Amino acid sequence: MESFAANLKKRAYELGLSNAEVARRAGLTERRYGNYITGRREPDLATLVRIANVLESTPNALLDFEKDATPRTTGDLLKAKIASAVNALKDSDLEVVAIAIEAVANHRTR
Repeated sequence: MESFAANLKKRAYELGLSNAEVARRAGLTERRYGNYITGRREPDLATLVRIANVLESTPNALLDFEKDATPRTTGDLLKAKIASAVNALKDSDLEVVAIAIEAVANHRTR
């Protein structure tokens, strides 16, 4: 499962997430997640799905069963990074983020 471990690392890097943060968001210990990124162990299906959700990916993509036909643009990667961060927020924090994003969008349209 070397490609799986490499895909975990690559996707987390693309999203700017540390291993500890991916583990936390997926509800895993750092040690357990560390076993996956080093290739020592493989997650069960439920854990794989949780990790894929945190990494804004799919189990098939992480397992190398599907290849992305189109290269990701910088904008695509940034949107995925934002989506990943937003998924980890509580509702009260989401309101603050929504206000900030609206402010940036309104500033850009002037």
